[in-house]
Amino acid sequence: MSSKQTVLGRVTQLAKANIHALLDQAEDPQKMLDQLVRDYTENIGEAEAAIAQTIGNLRLMEDDHREDVESAAEWGRKALAASQKADSLRASGDTTDADKFDNLAKVALGRQLDYEREAKTAEPTIAAQQQSVDKLKDGLSKMREKLDELRRKRDELVARAKSAQAQSRVHDALKSVDVMDPTSEVSRFEEKVRREEARVRGAEELAASSLDAQFESLDDVADDAEVAARLAALKSKTPA
Repeated sequence: MSSKQTVLGRVTQLAKANIHALLDQAEDPQKMLDQLVRDYTENIGEAEAAIAQTIGNLRLMEDDHREDVESAAEWGRKALAASQKADSLRASGDTTDADKFDNLAKVALGRQLDYEREAKTAEPTIAAQQQSVDKLKDGLSKMREKLDELRRKRDELVARAKSAQAQSRVHDALKSVDVMDPTSEVSRFEEKVRREEARVRGAEELAASSLDAQFESLDDVADDAEVAARLAALKSKTPA
């Protein structure tokens, strides 16, 4: 396989590559994208060099073909001029020189045929070479588009990764001061305050219950005095 065919095959393969499928299969998409960018950049460089050489060879063949066509036309003109000179000499009775110029016309016609054959032989090769150049150019254009796509994907992935890291840092920062987080200093302090408040309420309730008991004792003494007074009154009303 020639170098040109190898480059053409690689360009065609890379130009048809399914980037999304490759990324879906990758364990580390960013690493694969970086590698693909390097691969495409390297292959594009090789393809550009190969295409430049192929185009150069094509232009040389076109130059040679054009020269053959021009030479064929030039020898045709020389053949015509020699034939006309021969006819003129023969008309004037100079058959010897007339024959000489007819021979020159034949030589010129022979040269014309040679150049026409060379030009005709080169035409299929030139056409095939032009097709190869067109395919290479098309493949190269698609490879460049793929490279642009790869770079966009890579930049997008890197941006998303950085955004995710930033969000993670913000989340960690918020978590460290979350009052609902039982591991945070604020939560522990709040719990300590709540326990102190509960202790104070307990003490208040205990004090209140002690006062209630004292007032209840006073009520009992008052009731006893009232009962004694009423009994004395009843006794005073009873006849002796």
